[in-house]
Amino acid sequence: MLELDWAFFAVAGPAVLFAGVSKGGFGSGAAFAGASILALVVEPGLALGVMLPMLMLIDVATLGPYWAKWRWPEARVLILGALPGVALGAALYQMTDADVFRVLIGAISLAFVCWQVGRALGWIRSASRPLGQGAGAVAGVVAGFTSFVSHAGGPPAAVYLLSRGMTKTEYQASTVLLFWVINVAKFVPYAFLGMFTLQTGLANLALAPFALAGAWLGVKAHRLVPERAFFALTYVLLVLTGTKLIWDGLT
Repeated sequence: MLELDWAFFAVAGPAVLFAGVSKGGFGSGAAFAGASILALVVEPGLALGVMLPMLMLIDVATLGPYWAKWRWPEARVLILGALPGVALGAALYQMTDADVFRVLIGAISLAFVCWQVGRALGWIRSASRPLGQGAGAVAGVVAGFTSFVSHAGGPPAAVYLLSRGMTKTEYQASTVLLFWVINVAKFVPYAFLGMFTLQTGLANLALAPFALAGAWLGVKAHRLVPERAFFALTYVLLVLTGTKLIWDGLT
């Protein structure tokens, strides 16, 4: 049962705002930190159900500024791979309980931080040659699966997109298009799996201004804010929330 009290909105409001800033301005997939934060205070399925409509609203708000600036061949390969990945995520959700998803969300949060820090330190290097369509399809499957279970499809998509020599704006626009399609694909299985309720709908109505404000701020931040400062905050949040979720899921 989702309690729409001040404690919920004190966590959910900033989480949705953060997701909007991330999706609107930074193509790393860090928007899933919002779901990780929210899963600290509500059951993971409800956290995912609250966040999906907000992410879809942010997608619509950010499609305009990046319209047709994406690289369609790369985005298409990822989209075609992502659809079966979403189906795999739906199958897993039916077979597991909330604690498994707490551990999954927490582990993906920590893995995201390790991947980003490894790239920054040079321990993980982008492919020296552009990855082919086969690798893109595999990246799409993983992106669709991790997006379904935690809204965290950014890293596998980034591995493929970054190898293709895109500009910053082409990369951001390609991720906006990709995750708009993935989030639309996730909506129907989320509904059938009971992840949307009357309470999540009411929460979405109240949280919509946070999503739109975050998307607007993110588009502005894309041009003005250094990525280093934004991701430093992101990594701290993800380490704290990921560790707590794994602890809760295992104990």
